[in-house]
Amino acid sequence: MATLKHAKRLVLKIGSALLVDRESGELREDWLAALAQDVAELRARGQDVILVSSGSIALGRAALDLPKHVLSLEQSQAAAAVGQIKLAGAYDRVLAAHGLRAAQVLVTLEDSADRRRYLNSRATLEQLLSLGVVPIVNENDTVATDEIRYGDNDRLAAQVAVTAGADQLILLSDVDGFYSANPAEDDKATRFEVIETITPEIEAMAGDAGSGLSKGGMKTKLMAAKTATAAGCEMAITAGTRLNPVRALEEGAAATWFRAQGTPQQKRKAWIAAMKPRGRVVIDSGAAGALAKGSSLLSAGVMGVKGDFARGDVIEVVSDGRVLGQGMSRYDAVDAGRIMGLRSDQIEPVLGYPPRGPLIHRDDMAF
Repeated sequence: MATLKHAKRLVLKIGSALLVDRESGELREDWLAALAQDVAELRARGQDVILVSSGSIALGRAALDLPKHVLSLEQSQAAAAVGQIKLAGAYDRVLAAHGLRAAQVLVTLEDSADRRRYLNSRATLEQLLSLGVVPIVNENDTVATDEIRYGDNDRLAAQVAVTAGADQLILLSDVDGFYSANPAEDDKATRFEVIETITPEIEAMAGDAGSGLSKGGMKTKLMAAKTATAAGCEMAITAGTRLNPVRALEEGAAATWFRAQGTPQQKRKAWIAAMKPRGRVVIDSGAAGALAKGSSLLSAGVMGVKGDFARGDVIEVVSDGRVLGQGMSRYDAVDAGRIMGLRSDQIEPVLGYPPRGPLIHRDDMAF
């Protein structure tokens, strides 16, 4: 049985049905307050927490007195615009009661598909977490169309976990795990405690996306598990309907855990090592020695820049004619060439904007 205490960074996914009462359309204040207690307990242990939360359309629908049947795209976007204010305000209020600050982060599928947007999202999440903030992530339903939507927050949560380098992803659901069949229809259905590998047999048990235990069913949860575990992130499905669902999970509540294939750091470095480099930088012996001790690559140690690469591309690091490794550049080739040999305090006057940190961060380096 996995434990949340070992995770440095967790992503919690919260669905609309947990947050919003279906009949009244009002926020379940007691449930949200209890969730805030769970988050505060995790943060008190020094763990980073990101929440991926639905609820904006459900809250906005009630506020605008829109019909309960399927909404048009325009109605959904209007409901999201109104509901997002209520949702963000609610999270800000319940977390502030524990001395925590919340931040709203709205994304679309394009933000992970586009390299530059992906890097910006990653940098924003890192900065917020470093400041002790709890990011509240949701799909930007006010602008998203079918072509640029994730479509479900299970997959969105998995992508956020990958982007943020999370150790664990917890899907708070209306069911307490993954079953061999739908337990509402088959009394012989059994729940899996742990799934080491998602096999074709496991996938067949999930059924079609439109069937099963809820809209999207287990199909989307398995898709989320594939994405998360491949990036080194463990994932759990557990019931979120009870108060303090995260604490309950820690205390042994029923769940299904999907084992990660390695760690986020190992997977990230393996991906960087496997990428074809788009350029290279030549560094001096001092910088090479610093890298060997685990430091990042600073522009001051760079003597030459070759190739035509963009920010976020993987480049080789060469010293004395030998390739030391490769890493993800935080600058494009032109700017890297302009700042080579410069100290950090000399960069802004040259580029016209504050430096993005080291040329290659040690977390983005593979030897």
